[in-house]
Amino acid sequence: MKLLGWVLGLLLFIGGIDDIATVNRLKKQAEEAYQKGDYTQAVQYYQLLVDSMQVQDERVRLNLAHAQLHAGDTATAQRQYSQLMNAESTNIKSVAYQQLGNITTQQQQYQDALAMYKESLKANPANEDARYNYELVKKLQKEQEQQQEQSEDNQDQSDEEKEQQEQQNQEQNEEQSEQQQDQEGESTDEQNQEQQQSDSEQQEGDQQSEEADPQEQNTQQGEEQSEGEKSEEEMSNSPLSERLEEMNISEEKARMILEAMRNNEMQYIQQNRRKPTKPKDRSKPDW
Repeated sequence: MKLLGWVLGLLLFIGGIDDIATVNRLKKQAEEAYQKGDYTQAVQYYQLLVDSMQVQDERVRLNLAHAQLHAGDTATAQRQYSQLMNAESTNIKSVAYQQLGNITTQQQQYQDALAMYKESLKANPANEDARYNYELVKKLQKEQEQQQEQSEDNQDQSDEEKEQQEQQNQEQNEEQSEQQQDQEGESTDEQNQEQQQSDSEQQEGDQQSEEADPQEQNTQQGEEQSEGEKSEEEMSNSPLSERLEEMNISEEKARMILEAMRNNEMQYIQQNRRKPTKPKDRSKPDW
C-alpha cells in the first residue's frame, strides 16, 4: 500500500511538472507574439493560459487585456481591465485603471476618464503616465466645455440674427405693402382724373355736336331732298307702266285719278279768277 501511494504521488508530481512546463511555454510564446505585433496569436496563447490551464496570474490577465486592446477588441479588453480593478498588486491595479481611462478618453467621455486616472494615481502615485494623461484630459475637457459654450453662443446669436432677419423681412413686407397701397391710390386718382377729363371732353364733344346739328340737319335734309328729287326724276324717266306696276295701280284707275286732279285744278283756277285783285272801296256802293 505504501508503494502504491508513493507511485501515485510520483505520477502527480510528474504531471505537475508537465503543466508548469506547458504554462511556461505558452507564456513565452504569447510574449514573443506580442513583441512581434502578432496580437491575435498572442490573444490565443494568453486565452489558453487563462481558460484551459486555469492560470490565476494577474499579470497574464493584464497581458491578455493588452493583446485584446491592440487586436481591436476594445469591448472585451475593457471587461478584462475591469476584472483587475480589485487586483492584489497595486501596480497592476493602477495600470488597469489607467487603461480604462485611456479607453474612455478615446470615447470622449472625459469626466469618466478623469475618475479612472484618479483611481490609478490612488493605487500608485508614482504612475507618471496616469498623471500625464489626467492633466491632458483636463485640458481636453476644458476645451470641450468652451466649444459647447461657443456653440451655444453661436446658436443664441444665430437665433437672434434669425429673429432680426424675420423682423426686418416683416418690416420690408409692411413697407412694400404700404408702397403698393400708395401706388394703388395714386393709380385710382389718375384713373379718376382721366375719367373726369374724358367726361369733360365728352361733354364738350356733345355741345359741339349740338351746335353742328342744325347745319348737319340742313345738310341731311338737303341730301334727303336731293335724293327725293332724284328718285322722282328716276320715276319720271321710267316707263309709265313700270311706275304704275310699282305703285300697284292699274292704268284705268290712274286715268281716273288724273282726270279728277285736272277737274280740281280747273275749279281752283276759276275760283282764283273770280277773286278781286284790288281791295273793295267801302266809300262806293256795291253796284
